[in-house]
Formats: sequence, structure tokens, C-alpha cells
Amino acid sequence: MKSLWRMSRRRPARRITQKNNSIGGVCRLTYCNPKQIGGILIAKLIVAEKPSVAMSYAKVLGATRRQDGYLEGNGYLVSWCVGHLVELAPPNIYDAKYVKWSIADLPILPQKWQYLVSASTKKQFGILQKLMNRPDVDSIVNSCDSGREGELIFRLVYQQAGCKKLVSRLWLSSMEENAIREGFAHLKPSTEYDALYNAALCRERADWMVGINASRLFSCLYGQPLAVGRVMTPVLAMTVVREAAIAAFVPEKFYTVALTLADGGTASSKRFAQKADAELLLSKCRKEGRVTVQKMEHKEKSESPPQLYDLTALQRDANRLLGFTAQQTLDYAQSLYEKRLITYPRTDSRFLTEDMAASLPGLVTDTGRAFAVEEPIPIHVQQVIDGSKVTDHHALLPTKSMAKADLAALPAGERNVLRLISARMLCAVGESHRYAETTLTTICAEEEFSAKGKVVLSDGWRAMERKMLGELLGKQKEPAVLPDVQEQSQCSVAGVELKEGQTSPPKHFTEDLLLHAMETASADSMPEGVERQGIGTPATRAATIEKLVQKGFLERKGTKKIKVLLPTDKGKALITVMPEEIQSADMTADWEAKLLQIERGEMEPSEFMTEINTMITELVKNTEMKKGVNAEKNNYRFSVLRKMGVEEKDLHTLVLKQLGVWFGMPITAAIVVAMIVIGYFLQSVSAEISAYIGCGALMRQIGIIVGIFALLLSCYFLSTWLLFQRSIRSNSDSVR
Repeated sequence: MKSLWRMSRRRPARRITQKNNSIGGVCRLTYCNPKQIGGILIAKLIVAEKPSVAMSYAKVLGATRRQDGYLEGNGYLVSWCVGHLVELAPPNIYDAKYVKWSIADLPILPQKWQYLVSASTKKQFGILQKLMNRPDVDSIVNSCDSGREGELIFRLVYQQAGCKKLVSRLWLSSMEENAIREGFAHLKPSTEYDALYNAALCRERADWMVGINASRLFSCLYGQPLAVGRVMTPVLAMTVVREAAIAAFVPEKFYTVALTLADGGTASSKRFAQKADAELLLSKCRKEGRVTVQKMEHKEKSESPPQLYDLTALQRDANRLLGFTAQQTLDYAQSLYEKRLITYPRTDSRFLTEDMAASLPGLVTDTGRAFAVEEPIPIHVQQVIDGSKVTDHHALLPTKSMAKADLAALPAGERNVLRLISARMLCAVGESHRYAETTLTTICAEEEFSAKGKVVLSDGWRAMERKMLGELLGKQKEPAVLPDVQEQSQCSVAGVELKEGQTSPPKHFTEDLLLHAMETASADSMPEGVERQGIGTPATRAATIEKLVQKGFLERKGTKKIKVLLPTDKGKALITVMPEEIQSADMTADWEAKLLQIERGEMEPSEFMTEINTMITELVKNTEMKKGVNAEKNNYRFSVLRKMGVEEKDLHTLVLKQLGVWFGMPITAAIVVAMIVIGYFLQSVSAEISAYIGCGALMRQIGIIVGIFALLLSCYFLSTWLLFQRSIRSNSDSVR
């Protein structure tokens, strides 16, 4: 190869302009040298995010010759990253003193950020570095995933490799061959995505600063490792607050009287707090035996078709209907995308752009045929078209390639996720579900009873949902049908029944409910029209939940298909000692909104980073002022749990249980020493006491008993201390 480069320098390649861009218009310029392999001198480097995606690009571009870490051919080199090849350097790279954790060294706020190549992917980085700096590569195409993280992954590699060559950006929402060709035919200047990169950089650095400083601060303060994250901690706080609310909930019984009407239907009374009041009404109704119709209302209502899926909506339904975790759903969707069966999954949009309207009817028809939908499918395209609500990528859709694929060959998980996405598209373009709702108000024993009935007028999109997802939806409750009666008429009562119920606590978080809480967190306090409300993004929420589980802060429990997410003792302890600003969903959601402003060029990155620096500095300063277990610190530490009505004594008990026996150890040691001294004293003066009052033997026995008790007490607290130390060591990985 060295001789090849020398030849190219001695004899420059001849530049030829192609008039016919037969390869999807992607190769406007090719460099031809008859002494090169195949007469082509490679001129473009394509960098994908994953090997599987790179293979798809290479197939379309004609780069079919495999090399070590890349493919080549037809004027292209196609290589890939493997996730984040380049990462932020740890604190000790900035200063060796940061190896040891100390509050005195905080805050750690780098002025010039440093990066390191990940040890596990060093080989692939070396390959990319060589390819980027090869003299025959005249330009590079950033073909990493079309989003914030994809932009960050490529740019960090590009900068770490010291490359200065021209970069273009490939932006795709589908991996179909036609879409890939179209994308390469319309590459965009990389500079158009500078704001997106700035947002990604700010997100990464803010996460590092909060994680490093807050983890070290509270770990040093409380004497054990405590992992803190910008997004992770507020999510954990949500689950702790929910469980505190459930624990503090006191169910209240209530009673109702139900009347079974002879003509059909059941009418119910209001709720009674006292059983005696309900029993009195029950007795009166049995005596009266009939009701008078006071009001009969008929209203025709309609239920609009659901919107198309974004990633979070898909993850919620996959958890509710299939029991999949958010990460499982994302993994299945990513695999379907790489197999060219669905569009880009990490989207936060639920609409399509206007230029997609013409092709949608054909896609709907092909999708229905692929899932054996025989009846005609109504297609109302305009219901799903709104370009103003599309951000980086449009809503999730199946692709045309899906209609030709062998769906039976797919793994069960992928097949079910594909069915959900396809069903949602067929429903979204369908007709409204129409029904007539009847409200019947009657009087019996001078008490009002009401009943509701429903008659379906047109199934609309609900029929398609049952057709596509029938077995997943489970058995549907049949709507009640009420008799057609006239106002002021009377109806006989066929039966009277006393029913007992009780109020229900808040539900434990499932992944469905937690994803919704993350998506809507702080929505009430944010300005109208602010997009992407909540904490995290569709692309990162699944990873946040998985990280909390892996670090032992959350656990999945339950024997049913759908598991609940519960905070562990370790997770409760962390939130108990966290200040309000770290666990606040409002602040995290506000940061996410500002990152979106940076992405749109509406806010300077330096302004955002200054705000983070100030918050971290104030956090360290204020926390140092509040050291020790005192009333001021209790207010600081217990704000969230106190909101749920947990007693002060319970808060103290929780902290002492979770954080160890540090405060009990000195007191115990003092008691043990005092007991030993007393025992020794009693034995030493027993002879003198015996001479005066004649009970020296008794004094010796008491001294021995006191000494033995002191020894046992010492052993107990020593074992407790050793177990505490073992717990610290076993959890030390949680802040790494």
C-alpha cells in the first residue's frame, strides 16, 4: 500500500465528471487511475454508527470488498463507529489529586475539556483515524444516526482523529434502499447541524458535571458511595415519592346501593361513608319497589383515531400489551429499522410531513395486505399530516419493504412490535369510532340513582384495532344497554343490592406509567407550546430506567406479564439525602427545554453551561454549610418525603437504617467503657464493702455481670460495623 500512495503522489489522478449518476446520484466525481485497483481511486469515506447500518450503505453504494474494519469499492470507503468511541476524560486526567475523593477539591469545573478514546474500542478508532487521514480520501460523509447522539459520536471521532477534511451530512428516516439512494443524492453541509452538535455537547458535559460533582459531594458527606445523575436522580425520586404516597395512603370504605331495573340496566346511588346510611336507603328502596325516571339524556359522541407512534408511545403500549421493557422495545425497533422494515425509531414526532401524503395510501394498502386485512381500509391521509409538528424525524411507520418480507421468519418480539406499529398506522388513517351515550337519572325513596349506557353506531378505527391486535387487547367489556323510557315514567325494580368498596392508592409505576411520568414531568409549570416537555428524550428514557435497575436503585417485581418498578432501600436512601434541586423534575425539564433551544439556535451554549456551573458551585457551597445531622439539614434532606406526610421520627429512622450506624458507634463505645470501669471498681472495692456491710461476694458478682454485658454489647456493635463496611464495599461500583 505504501508504494500505492507514492505512485498517486508522483502521478496525480485524473478527475472525471460523471454525467449519469447511475448509483442513485451519489457519485458526482470519481477519480480514475489505471494503475489503481479496478481503475478507481477511493475518494469518499462514509462513517456509519453501527456495523449493520454500514453494511446496508455499502450494499447500495457498491462497496463490497471487505477489509479490516471497513468495506471498499466503487469509489467509497464505508466504515463505522461502535457506539461512543471517544468519551469525556475522568477527573484525574485534569489533575492527579482528583483520584482521591474530597469535598475540598469540589467543584470540578473543567475550563478546557479533554477526551479519551474508549479502551474497548481503541482498535476501531485507529482504523477510522487512518481512513480519515488517508491522502486519497478527499471528503467524509457523517452517516451516523440522524439525531443528537449520532451527531456527537461522529464529531468527537472526527476531532480526536485530527481530521480537517470536508464533511457532509446524511440524514435519513428510513433504511430502505431507495431512501438511502435519495439521501446520498442530497447530502447536506455539516455546518447545518452545528447547533445540534452544540446541544449534544452541552448535554454530555452537563451530565458529567452533575454526576461527578454531586456523586463525590454526597458520597464524601455521608461516608458511602452515592451515585447521582442529572436525569437518573429525578426519575428515581418520582418512584420514591410514589411509593411514599402508597405507604401513607389510608383506604376509606364507602357504600352504594344498586338498583337492577326490570326493563334492563343498573342504577347506582351516591357513595355513603357510613354503612348505616346505605342500609337505611336499601331498606326504603326495597319497600318502594319502583323508580321514577327524572331525566333521560342521549348524546352522540365520537372517539378520534389515535395518533401515529413516536418512540415513547410505542414503548408504553409494548409494555402495557406485551410486557416488554422500554429497552427491549427500543432494541426490537432498532433491529427492525436496520432490516429496513420500519422507519427511524428514535423519533419524538407523531405526524408526517406534507410531501409524504401522496405515498401513504399505497403504504397503507400494502401493510393491510401483509397482515391479511381483507376488508376495504378507509384512508384519511390528512389526519396524520402536519409538518409543523415534525422535528428531526417523522412518526414511526412500517416501510414498503415490509410488505414483501417474510414476517414469519422474524423473532417473536420483533414481529409483535412490527404488528403494533402497523396496526397504529392503519388505525390512525381510519374513521372515528362513533357511539350514542345514554344517561338515565331516576328517583327512588327520595334519593337520586344514575345509570349510563352505550350503543355503538360505527366501529370505525376500533374494528381495525381488534382485527390487528385482538389477542393482545384481551377480552373487552361489553357496554351496558339501557331501556328506552320516557321522562316521568315509572320502572319496576327487579333487585336491590348493597355494595361495599374502598378508595384506591396511587398505582405502582410500571414502565408504561413511568415513561408517561417522565414525558409529562413538569408540564404544568412549563410555558404553553414548549415541545419535548419532561425529563430525558425518547432516545434516552429507556437507558435511564435500565441504568437505575442495573445500579440497584430500582427493581422489577411481580409475577404477572407486566412488572412494577419499585425503589430499593438503596434507592430510597439516595433520595432521602438528596437536596431539592438535584431531584427536581422541574429543573431537569427546564434544562431539556433549553437544550432544545440550543438545538434550534435560539440559545447560546455558553449561557447554558454558565447556568450549570453556577448551580454546581452553589450546590457545593450550600451543602458544606449544612453538614451534620441537625434540624436545618433535616429540612434540606427530607423535603420530598415530608410532602407525602411522612412523620419526622420516621424520616430519622429511615436515614439511620439506610446510612449505617455511624452516629450510634461513639455513644455505644462510651457506654461500654463506662460499664467496664464500673465493673472493675465494684470488684476492687468488694473487700472494703464486705468489711462494712458484709456483701462483698454480691458486689463481685455484679461486677462480673456488668463486664460480661459490656463484652456482649461490644461484640454486637462490632459485627454491625463490619456488616456496614461490607455493604459499602459491595456498593462501591455504583458511582464508577
